[in-house]
Amino acid sequence: MDSIYGLLGGFAALANPETLLYMVGGFLIGTFFGAVPGLTSVLAIALLLPLTYSLDVTTALVACASIFMAGMCSGSITATTINIPGAPSSMMTAMEGYPMQQRGEGAKALGHAALGSMIGGAVGALLLMIISPLAADVALLIRTPGKFSLIAFALIVIIISQRGSVTKGMIATLLGVMVATIGIDVVQPIARFTFETSVLIQGIDMMPLIIGTFAISELLIQADSRSTRTVDPSEVQGARVKRRDFIPPLSEVREIGILRYLKSALIGYSVGILPGAGGSMAAFVSYAESMRSSKTPERYGKGHPEGIAAAECANNSMCGGAFVPMLTFGIPGDPTTAIVLGVLIINGLQPGPQFMTQQLDMIAPMFASLFISALILIPLTLYLLGPYFLKIVSIRRDVLYSSIAVVALVGSYVATYSTFQMGLALVFGVLAYFLRKQKYPTVCLLLGFVLGPSLEEYCRRSLSINDGNPLIFLTSPDSLFFIILTGVFFYFMVIRKPRNGGLGASPA
Repeated sequence: MDSIYGLLGGFAALANPETLLYMVGGFLIGTFFGAVPGLTSVLAIALLLPLTYSLDVTTALVACASIFMAGMCSGSITATTINIPGAPSSMMTAMEGYPMQQRGEGAKALGHAALGSMIGGAVGALLLMIISPLAADVALLIRTPGKFSLIAFALIVIIISQRGSVTKGMIATLLGVMVATIGIDVVQPIARFTFETSVLIQGIDMMPLIIGTFAISELLIQADSRSTRTVDPSEVQGARVKRRDFIPPLSEVREIGILRYLKSALIGYSVGILPGAGGSMAAFVSYAESMRSSKTPERYGKGHPEGIAAAECANNSMCGGAFVPMLTFGIPGDPTTAIVLGVLIINGLQPGPQFMTQQLDMIAPMFASLFISALILIPLTLYLLGPYFLKIVSIRRDVLYSSIAVVALVGSYVATYSTFQMGLALVFGVLAYFLRKQKYPTVCLLLGFVLGPSLEEYCRRSLSINDGNPLIFLTSPDSLFFIILTGVFFYFMVIRKPRNGGLGASPA
């Protein structure tokens, strides 16, 4: 009963004008970053991260949640209009939306995408509110050896989920773990790997790593492009539509069916719970299942609203699922929740089994923000601003990315008031740039950095409990369960590869 009152209090918190303003503003920012090719909601939250020092943590989480939901949905705009997904999770939407655009049905395709996003996002948020307390109760049963095996399972799944680059994923993850070891030891109060430099005693701050990896490196990647605009304006001139054109016909909605919407939402939520899976995998799995069970599979790939609904419903419901392992175990479900974890850590909060019960009043508004963003802001924003969204893709690159560069560098300094940390942001930006050029997944670098200290701490504590005998990881039932689960995932994702060549997140 207390949890129900806490969740209702989260919705009541959104009635605060300031909190509501940050939610709406975050949604519009996320929509902009999600619609422009090359920008993502991850980059938007990374740039917002320095502002969390001056914001109440609840307000910051509300803004992050609305950015997350908006960025996941708005990638369908350019995926439909110009066949360039604004986000990796919209790749399957492009396969159906762009053919509809070529038939003059682009606005209707965006309407189906918004409807699927609305249903999937709302269902995912509701499941998050229902399942998270149950997951927290289960998490209390996991002891120290089990926590080590769980984090090891998460890192291994993140590595093997990289499409065709498992070795590079492993190298990037180990690099992140190595960077995390710099500074004070996690068990004993001694400094290590500081190279006798006092500025490294406190370790590497999460802020320069996030900003460098996602913001600075993206600027360097975009600097390689010779184009002066993100997209040629002539490509979107023919996309002028009226607002009523964005409302999908009721007959087509009935043809898709509520069961398909709900099934796609459940698939997306389930995939989101898996560490490192992300919206791309959720959309692909749901799209494949929708094609398999469809009465008209021959229409897929030729502009079928059913495929758009399945993909968009899944990638938005994934948002709710990705928060479950982050809040209950401190394990991010995707890159965006990894940065949200950074917001919590920066504010002195550490997610865990008791976090949901002890800090529910703080994170309940974030749950409410996910739900309201999906149910109200997605359809309302598309209806009011849909015709204008098609124009933001033609913004000049030099104006867009130079502005982002200023925000990133100033933000990295304001976060710590340290020129050394700002310099580290540049260093990590250059490092991430070269890693991305060589197709190394920088997401693995960040997650290795985030999870590395906990992995080391639980490993050393477990060994100290059993006098250094590693058999404790096999004799503890919770630890053995995650070891077996790791073997199952490794078998199906590496040894017995899917026919399509594997599922996973994009390396960027």
